[in-house]
Amino acid sequence: PVIITSTLARGAISMSKHKVIVKELGTIQSFGEMDILCTDKTGTLTEDKIVVEKYMNVHGDDDYRVLRHAFLNSYFQTGLKNLIDHAIIKRGNSKSFSSLLEQYYRVDEIPFDFSRRRMSVVLQDEAGKRQLITKGAVEEMIEISSFVEVNGKVIPLDEISKQIALETYEKYNNDGLRIIAVAQKNEVPGVDVFSIKDESEMVLIGFIGFLDPPKESSKSAIIALKDHGVRTIVLTGDSGGVTKKVCNKVGISTAEMISGLEVEAFSDNQLKESLQTCDIYYKLSPSQKERIVSVLQADGHTVGFMGDGINDAQALRQADIGISVDSAVDIAKETADIILLEKDLMVLEEGVLEGRKTFGNINKYLKMALSGNFGNIISVVIASLFLPFYPIIPVQLLTQNLLNDFSQIGIPFDKVDSSYIRKPRKWDPKSIMRFMFVMGPISTIFDILCFGILWWIVGANTKDLSPLFQSGWFVFGTISQILVIYVIRTARVPFLQSRPSKQLFISTLSVAIIAIIISFSNFAISIDMMRLPITFLFWLIALSFAYILTVQWVKHIYIKRFKEWL
Repeated sequence: PVIITSTLARGAISMSKHKVIVKELGTIQSFGEMDILCTDKTGTLTEDKIVVEKYMNVHGDDDYRVLRHAFLNSYFQTGLKNLIDHAIIKRGNSKSFSSLLEQYYRVDEIPFDFSRRRMSVVLQDEAGKRQLITKGAVEEMIEISSFVEVNGKVIPLDEISKQIALETYEKYNNDGLRIIAVAQKNEVPGVDVFSIKDESEMVLIGFIGFLDPPKESSKSAIIALKDHGVRTIVLTGDSGGVTKKVCNKVGISTAEMISGLEVEAFSDNQLKESLQTCDIYYKLSPSQKERIVSVLQADGHTVGFMGDGINDAQALRQADIGISVDSAVDIAKETADIILLEKDLMVLEEGVLEGRKTFGNINKYLKMALSGNFGNIISVVIASLFLPFYPIIPVQLLTQNLLNDFSQIGIPFDKVDSSYIRKPRKWDPKSIMRFMFVMGPISTIFDILCFGILWWIVGANTKDLSPLFQSGWFVFGTISQILVIYVIRTARVPFLQSRPSKQLFISTLSVAIIAIIISFSNFAISIDMMRLPITFLFWLIALSFAYILTVQWVKHIYIKRFKEWL
């Protein structure tokens, strides 16, 4: 527990240097396993600096009345104002629309929701005239509009005028502008409470276009994630046109794009099949984002989801790794496992690599500890069959384990081979068991050789000399367990092709010296052992050297046979 927790804590500290805050330590290993990143578009792939670029009627001509109505809607709503609202209010203030505010007061509002994709306010002016003003997604707004305003005249919204409006929308949407529609009506009931049914027979007055340019770093970040085995899938509530424009610029394939309506009609098997090739899903509801993440998980993927809005909370909770940003809404930050202090995929890529390093170091420790303990169990069983005394007693075993733990305290700081972090890694119990059954008996073979040297050469073959025998196995068991760390920690040749960290080298060297001092001095008496003769030092070096060479040789065969090491 100490080594694993220390490794996770070290990973969290390292990730914090990359401006990544880990809320749950266990998430770090999931970060290293992640092979699919689902992300929202706004603010992740884009600059998150939305500005009003155009306000126009349905023919595409500039029209201040559209901006005026949108300004009143955004200002008087009491819900959470998003970036679009702030952009509208900022542009309205620059046009001195703030002087209008004294002429109106809010009667009621119909809040935004993700099924309607619009919100409304009911305002009353000084003369007592009431007006319902609505803004929202274009298709949904056209559905509730029965009229359209053109050149100051209100005419029925027939198929021809509807087609003109949609062509204007698609033209600017395909140019990369995020478009919303604005509508109003004056025939408002004289009541104080309004509902969704009042959003009907509206007068469509025009569109507002927003610009949110792609981040320069997004393309290189997506390429870097792909190079490290992480596929990026865009899940957005935005329209297809602006999503396609942004994704083209950041290097995500737009050859296939699927809308929320199509997702709704898909069975899970159809959705799973589409996820094999499609990287862009647009106009999604919160539940559809969650469903896509769930289907990916059911297909065996470890999925991260990055989002910062209320509409992302369900997907953040469903994902294996929920990722949000410091500027996100509270529910997104509370749901997320990891918080980025910068809304940048490059920061995320650094976190992924750090997660894989942490995962690698934990895997080193588990395989080393399990194989070593398994080998020791076999050694003790064999020794108990032939020796007239215990090969080691509890106080000596506890001391040896304590020394080994201190020698391994440098593992959290160890380096990980670049080839290991190149792709996602998952827990594989079969791999760990196979490693244990192959490598454990090797240590048993050399333990038996050590027993033979102590029995026949050193002469520790009576009950009275059992403390001498125990001292010999104590020092060899400690030294061999320390040295094997260097072989297990890398699939390459230790020291020559892969060097350990300074911290690991110091911790192992220090403990090795302490073990030798204890066994070859009168300190041995303190744990019921006898001082070893200096001649045993030669056998200790020879056995340890032979053991490491054998493990390295078996490692070469193991990698060739199973195509893996850690």
